[in-house]
Amino acid sequence: MSILRTRALSVGPLRAFEATARLLNFSAAAEELSLTQSAVSRQIQGLESDIGQSLFLRHSRSVELTRGGIQLQQVVSQLLLQLDNTVRDIRATSVRRSIAVTTFASFASMWLIPRLAHFQSRFPDIDIRVHASDKPVDLATTDIDIAIRYGPASTMPEDADKLFGEQLMPVASPDLLKRESPILQASDLARFALIEHNLEGPTYMDWMNWRLWLNGHGLHKMQPKRWLYFNYTYQSVQAALDGLGLVLARPPLIAESLARGDLVEVLPGHRNESPMGYWLLISPLGKEYEEVRMFSQWLKQQASDTQTGLQV
Repeated sequence: MSILRTRALSVGPLRAFEATARLLNFSAAAEELSLTQSAVSRQIQGLESDIGQSLFLRHSRSVELTRGGIQLQQVVSQLLLQLDNTVRDIRATSVRRSIAVTTFASFASMWLIPRLAHFQSRFPDIDIRVHASDKPVDLATTDIDIAIRYGPASTMPEDADKLFGEQLMPVASPDLLKRESPILQASDLARFALIEHNLEGPTYMDWMNWRLWLNGHGLHKMQPKRWLYFNYTYQSVQAALDGLGLVLARPPLIAESLARGDLVEVLPGHRNESPMGYWLLISPLGKEYEEVRMFSQWLKQQASDTQTGLQV
């Protein structure tokens, strides 16, 4: 009575079998695998013992596959090919350089992403993963390399680098302005719809509303043509781009729209100063990698260019 063998097969003998089955020659297989012919023969004999039947018919000058050998060759060839491809992919991934950066969603979509093509053109071999979230990520316990955060200096760690500060300014689309009389003074805003940020957050975010701006310009009781409320900054800016009204915008986030003329500052010289800033933080582990340092320097240069273009 034969005993059913259940022991798992080793990969080494399978490679010896695959080469011999493909070449139908023990010597040629041994040369391809950089082994001796006797080593290949022993591995195949051990494989046949594990399986429980012969895989080759051995003749004086040649070998041929048995029926079982043919069945095994069909499976082993694909198996080893898949294994080698997988290992190749893993090795390639392990040597690729990558950067993980987190920032709040509006900054990611309105400032960071439009500039990434420039970085990729300079460093095409560096992969970038953007984690957009309005909740701060702990750089000490995650795989994030860089964080760009928004807030007053009092909320930032000592090692944070300030990318740029901020002001708040009224902007509108040129098409909207063409449909109305010119805006010459702050009181002229009463003829327009005002787009308001309906933000949830710390109390220091309260400065980002129209009423504070209007009060600062002596318009305590002024009411606009209508109010439009949006939860997210990019929604408010998009509404202004579509000509729905005026929005109090953060200059760094609309730098591209201002440069293209898609948005226009309606009252130059009437910006509100902001206590907020944009800050660069690098994780403890990220500081050890050259690609993270290069990306950080690139961010600082982009921030400097933005600040120069806005004359903030």
